[in-house]
Amino acid sequence: MRLDKFLKVSRLIKRRTLAKEFCDRGQVLLNGRVAKAGAEVKRGDLIIVNFGFRQIKIEVLDCLENVPAKTAASLYRVLEEKKRTTEEE
Repeated sequence: MRLDKFLKVSRLIKRRTLAKEFCDRGQVLLNGRVAKAGAEVKRGDLIIVNFGFRQIKIEVLDCLENVPAKTAASLYRVLEEKKRTTEEE
């Protein structure tokens, strides 16, 4: 599954176009590397998303095309979530 689609289906980012913009700006890392929106995501991958002053690190547990909103969080496991300060950039 494409990275931008996974971010949308998992509800980490609301819209796929917004997920693509995050990738284009280099705010999404896949397995430690800056990733493009079309990068392939599979089980076991590690994704880091930088939301301004907040950073979330997740492990991909499953890649399903359509998931109800209630079960979207079952697609990933949060490994780390932290707030960043401007000095940490």
